[in-house]
Amino acid sequence: MTADDSFGRLDDDDYPAYTMGRAAEMLGTTQGFLRAIGEARLITPLRSEGGHRRYSGYQLRIAARARELVDQGTPIEAACRIIILEDQLEEAQRINAEYRSAASRNDTSTSM
Repeated sequence: MTADDSFGRLDDDDYPAYTMGRAAEMLGTTQGFLRAIGEARLITPLRSEGGHRRYSGYQLRIAARARELVDQGTPIEAACRIIILEDQLEEAQRINAEYRSAASRNDTSTSM
């Protein structure tokens, strides 16, 4: 991979661009917090060739949400579960909306 390829991927929300230290700094938290939410399986950082954790922008947003809940007094395990359930609910609502849209299109095409 060339330097140009790497710079182009920085806009990719799933590209693991951030080291653990940088991610913790950006979130204003500790590396231990990132390890804890990884152990709770909220996020799974990718590993560099040297075995170091690397985080994507998407993962940092999830971690920031977890930190927000923990800062409000929610235990870390509960915060992780809440975020997982919120994500599942959002996905179910998206699928439901797609089904409703498809059903609506079918109703209008059969009534003509």
